[in-house]
Amino acid sequence: MRFDLPTLYFLAIGTLVLSSLMTFWERYARPLRRRELGMLAGGYATLAAGCALALGRSLFPGAIGAGLANIVMLSGYLLVLQAAARLAGRSHVPMAGVILGFQVLVWAVGGARWQTVIWTYASAFPIGLVSGLTAWELQRNGRLRVLRSHRIAVAFAAMHCFTYLLRAIVLPVLEPQGGAGLLALSSFATMYEGVLYSVGLPMALLALVREETHDQLLQASHTDYLTGLGNRRWFFEEAERRIGSMGADGRTFMLAFDLDHFKSINDRFGHAIGDEVLKRFAGFVRRSVGSSAILARIGGEEFVALLPCRSDAEAAAIAQQVVNGFAAIDIGREYGEDVKATVSIGIAELGCDGDTLAELLTAADAALYRAKGSGRNRVEPA
Repeated sequence: MRFDLPTLYFLAIGTLVLSSLMTFWERYARPLRRRELGMLAGGYATLAAGCALALGRSLFPGAIGAGLANIVMLSGYLLVLQAAARLAGRSHVPMAGVILGFQVLVWAVGGARWQTVIWTYASAFPIGLVSGLTAWELQRNGRLRVLRSHRIAVAFAAMHCFTYLLRAIVLPVLEPQGGAGLLALSSFATMYEGVLYSVGLPMALLALVREETHDQLLQASHTDYLTGLGNRRWFFEEAERRIGSMGADGRTFMLAFDLDHFKSINDRFGHAIGDEVLKRFAGFVRRSVGSSAILARIGGEEFVALLPCRSDAEAAAIAQQVVNGFAAIDIGREYGEDVKATVSIGIAELGCDGDTLAELLTAADAALYRAKGSGRNRVEPA
């Protein structure tokens, strides 16, 4: 079955309209990306309008139809670029205005005399440029790079860029040898790729936004809302994974933390200061144990860390640094209160004090309660 050029235009218009409607509807399910999805929906609808104008450009006098179709399509691509930039909090509005203004000037100055040349070659370059910028914006978005559909979205934008730059740069060189047949083949290939783009990029971007939302929800389910640390569920998942992947030479220690007299701080100064104590401790202990530690808040004032150390002495030194450093923090200064908070810590080593995560936590907890029973604000080994 063979499609002619008008049929491909109709296919592109249909798929772009459907993509626009689906993307617009998605706004209601993704409120955090409502603006970006609205831009994408508007971009696809504008591209569909541009394709319709291109299909009927012969109905307009002179170069008006071709120029209008090209400007409208370029506007659609610029909306897609702006949406891709907005996914990373960036904007290309000034540059988009320059590109669009320049293309309007090209048609206004040369449209009447060089309509065929501009439509066939010159109009393709800004589309290729904008599609390349879209691919680049998606590629450099570090937050989206980990998602499965990211590469697909980048690939479709890059493929569209390559197709149009090929038409703008290579086709003028080959056309004198290939003649009208090559030009017709190029138009068909460009439109065929355009139909693929009109389906592939919108679906990839929808998948990308949905995966991003899923990733955010998963992250939220693993995070303690107050301190920003991992929660109990996340800790047990990550700690089991860490223990299961350890080499024979590694030494791993569990540090169990409990803030001393925390209930008294809450009762005396109020929950606002109590929350501030928890947040200050979380930030301080995160800096103290280092990025290689698995750190979480597992209860009200209870925290736990699983970290690699070279020796018992190193683990004890880190724990003592936390005890001394946290006791020196003046938490109540900004509240006008004399708040003194301290922490007790129990230490247990994997292999010596327990072979499983549950055994290790039990041993660290036992050491922690000995520390609290011995006067608090101290470190106790298992």
